[in-house]
Amino acid sequence: MKNANSAAILGALIADSAALGLHWLYDPVRIAEIEAAKGLVFLQPEAADYAGAKGYFAHGRKALGESTGYGEVCLLMLKHLAKHGTFRRNEYQVEYRAHFGPGGEFVGYIDSPTRLTLRTLLSLEPSEFPAASGADDDQQPALAALPALIATHSGTLEDLMNCVEEVVRVTNNNELAIVAAQCSSVALFKLLHGAPVSQALADALPFAGPFLEPLLEQALAIPTLDSIAATERFGRTCHVAEGLPVIFHIAQRAADYRTAIESNIRAGGDSCGRSIMLGALVAAHAAMQNDSVFPIPLPWLARYRKFAEAADACTAL
Repeated sequence: MKNANSAAILGALIADSAALGLHWLYDPVRIAEIEAAKGLVFLQPEAADYAGAKGYFAHGRKALGESTGYGEVCLLMLKHLAKHGTFRRNEYQVEYRAHFGPGGEFVGYIDSPTRLTLRTLLSLEPSEFPAASGADDDQQPALAALPALIATHSGTLEDLMNCVEEVVRVTNNNELAIVAAQCSSVALFKLLHGAPVSQALADALPFAGPFLEPLLEQALAIPTLDSIAATERFGRTCHVAEGLPVIFHIAQRAADYRTAIESNIRAGGDSCGRSIMLGALVAAHAAMQNDSVFPIPLPWLARYRKFAEAADACTAL
């Protein structure tokens, strides 16, 4: 794969793992205190960090360098594409059910879209799986499978939009989730085809729909990088209407991959949900700007526990 394409995929996976330790901590003041005491990225999840603060401690069984469910979906799609060469909806649903369902490899917090999707898939034979097996839910799992799909797409933008909708409806059968996914996919597609980051984000706006587009315009108009102010303005929860404006703001203003990922974590809330598309965008942009230097810090790659699996899948594509 081209450096920028593999950077987009790995940028998503690493960003999720980097944010795991402080995921769903909604208190930027507490996050700043933790950063001053022991750092910000690749922290071991600890209940004490959440005590007395607004947040939800969901990853008590996770260890430093592991992934949330977002990162697991991102890697699952990468391995699916490496195996099949293209997206095959029915086979992907079988793999998704096997990975996240009872007895599957994934151990950890199951969010609402995943739980409701499994409820549908577990009750049926694969030949009976509906195309729209997902929940009517607009949360950020809708974006989790996209980086590898976009980075390996060789067709037209119209073809990509159709494929994105098919993928999203597997887990999020919701119109706002679909337009958020299509909009962010356009931005990454444009970056990987050489557009400057500001142009790529602007070109994505017409795909955002009447509700999301003005929010994204407001986010892009913020003149300097301030992720905490952005989450104060747009929200910190898991819904795409809160997360995507923050993603666009950081992607446009951050100077490099490290700055973007750290800014995202400092902003609090569903940092891992935002990290998938944000990590893909900023890593792809950096790699396109300088193809001879990989944009993700090497110590971060080393801390990600499934790096070998991800690298092997990228090589197989």
